[in-house]
Amino acid sequence: MTPIRTLWITRAQPGAERTAERLTDLGFTPVVASLLTIRPLDIRPDLTGIEALAFTSRNGVKAFAAGSPVPALPIFAVGDATAAAAREAGFTDVRSADGDLRALAALIRTEGAGLTILHPAAAEPAGDLAALVGDTARITTVAVYEAVETSPAPPEVWNAVLIHSPRAARALAVRLSPEAVADRIAVAISPAAAEPLTATGFAEIRIAEVPTEDGLLAALGKPQVSV
Repeated sequence: MTPIRTLWITRAQPGAERTAERLTDLGFTPVVASLLTIRPLDIRPDLTGIEALAFTSRNGVKAFAAGSPVPALPIFAVGDATAAAAREAGFTDVRSADGDLRALAALIRTEGAGLTILHPAAAEPAGDLAALVGDTARITTVAVYEAVETSPAPPEVWNAVLIHSPRAARALAVRLSPEAVADRIAVAISPAAAEPLTATGFAEIRIAEVPTEDGLLAALGKPQVSV
């Protein structure tokens, strides 16, 4: 197998450029060919009776803040990057679950019990936050953006591909033949993001130990250079 050196970044912009910068700093060669693009929806959610907001992505924060005044409400964020985006948007009472959707649900059950919470999300969310929270809090999910598939040509040179979401994994799975991935590696941010790739023929599929970009990059190991 060819040593990991050149990495295909499939996530949507502007996140793809942030990932590319981090990979460059780590000594890898990133190649951006996004499989998704983010499109905000022209929706202004009704905040009547809403006591807190829950965000599961930076894209959700950006789309919500672009379409609505920033309310003085507590924020529950899935991870530190999403929490930082919420603070940048003007929210002041921000709590981070520092994990995945289940971690966010656990945080809400602990610190948001009894609240009525709006969850601005993707049109096709990666999971059901309301189901994970249960009866502890009242969760209403509203779509504020959608991820639309693009049709880029795969990079000419790449040793491994980074998968940040199940949606990107599904888009990738239908574009590449088993022959095209037989000596290449896929690195997924979560088991859900890895699942659509199980029958594609990758030489190896790695899954981040924690569902964050830090975990994703840690699964790469150190850059390898042919001698």
